[in-house]
Amino acid sequence: MRVVGLRLESGQKVPEHRNAIPVALIVTVGRLHFDDGSGQGEVTAGEMLLINPGERHTYRADVDTSAYLVFAGLPGVRSRTWSLRQRG
Repeated sequence: MRVVGLRLESGQKVPEHRNAIPVALIVTVGRLHFDDGSGQGEVTAGEMLLINPGERHTYRADVDTSAYLVFAGLPGVRSRTWSLRQRG
């Protein structure tokens, strides 16, 4: 697992790309607008976006924004898509 800090100033955009491993994007300050090709949305402080391996995506900030990217796997190792289970 690898954790990377991300800071975007208002108006900054991360170009469309794909990741080889699952990524959790956790916004801590501000908000990010994302587009995964099949839909668009917004992630605000305290929320998380799960990105599956191979998914094309882009995001942008319209206010100063901070987030953590949690890379949940190792490059070159077969990875699985995210699955959320309810405890019961």
